[in-house]
Amino acid sequence: MGDSQYSFSLTTFSPSGKLVQIEHALTAVGSGQTSLGIKAANGVVIATEKKLPSILVDEASVQKIQLLTPNIGVVYSGMGPDFRVLVRKSRKQAEQYHRLYKEPIPVTQLVREVAAVMQEFTQSGGVRPFGVSLLVAGFDDNGPQLYQVDPSGSYFSWKASAMGKMFLMQRRFLRRGTQMIWSLMMQSTQQY
Repeated sequence: MGDSQYSFSLTTFSPSGKLVQIEHALTAVGSGQTSLGIKAANGVVIATEKKLPSILVDEASVQKIQLLTPNIGVVYSGMGPDFRVLVRKSRKQAEQYHRLYKEPIPVTQLVREVAAVMQEFTQSGGVRPFGVSLLVAGFDDNGPQLYQVDPSGSYFSWKASAMGKMFLMQRRFLRRGTQMIWSLMMQSTQQY
């Protein structure tokens, strides 16, 4: 039969071992604009395409990169409305942490909180998984950090990552560039 009969259930695995709703969310991410992030020794750069669906859309109303705190920013690929919900929830978590501990929330902690919210939406009735992946970039006591959070709620720390349309090609490009930079650095240290 196929996986389509399992697509309405969030908590039932298809015979192929997939949660079909997560697959649909990943499809939404894969059809979103390309976003990427690169971590350096003293910071993180995040970038994205900002293609408007129509020339009539006011460009100022579309914001693909947002600050969650003064030291943590986020970019997305996928569905914009889902991104706005996660931004609001993340800012609320960061503010609660700041009020309780009187210091900014660590990047890892905020990523963990966002991932927990995204994971909850994969197992609760009456909701669907978020159709968005996030690249969270921040700087705290542990230095610059870059994380990717996927619709399933899984998150990973990256040196460089890409998501959205043609993300595999973008990651291959980032991997080659990183390898080239690494070999140039090794050659320059061997000369001295």
